[in-house]
Amino acid sequence: MSQNIFGYIRCSTATQHDGRQRIALEPFAIPPRNLYVDFASGKSFDRPAYKRLIKRLRPGDLLIVKSIDRLGRNYADIIEQWRHITKTIGVDIRVLDMPLLDTSYGKDLLGTFISDLVLQVLSFAAQLEREELRRRQAEGIAAAKARGVTFGPDPLPLPDDFAELLSLWQSGKLNADSMAERCGFSRRTLFKRLADQRLQKDSASP
Repeated sequence: MSQNIFGYIRCSTATQHDGRQRIALEPFAIPPRNLYVDFASGKSFDRPAYKRLIKRLRPGDLLIVKSIDRLGRNYADIIEQWRHITKTIGVDIRVLDMPLLDTSYGKDLLGTFISDLVLQVLSFAAQLEREELRRRQAEGIAAAKARGVTFGPDPLPLPDDFAELLSLWQSGKLNADSMAERCGFSRRTLFKRLADQRLQKDSASP
């Protein structure tokens, strides 16, 4: 049975460079058509290049990745995909950063057990890292909001005659639609800015 060698590279975003992963795979002389690259999050395996790769794999082939987190970051999904590739399809996987994760060696019961055990530990660690990053981001956003930092586009500036328009509106001489139009706002934006103005006035009151 002939063995085809495949490589898989994943970068989390299109702005990330795949150079280090390519350099790591170079010694294996993987044919260009057998090298698959995704620029996508590792939270799921719904990635175009990965799905094309899976369709091409055949029993006896070898799949090489630089590290387990390039394969994915979700603990349960990594385990499922690993077993699908190695057990269902019959393909070996070699993780360069972790020599114990190489199913082409140690195919006896002990070697399989060690490989599966290391896989579960590393996959779990990868998911913990992702969840910790999400937690830190949430805490950072909450802290920024507590300091008054706002997120999203800058609000439209109030027109110079806003106070005059507000007086006309409050006296009933100008309806909300007309006031919004003269301010260059939508009705929704107008009422939000009015609410913001009231909050600022209340907070400034002694």
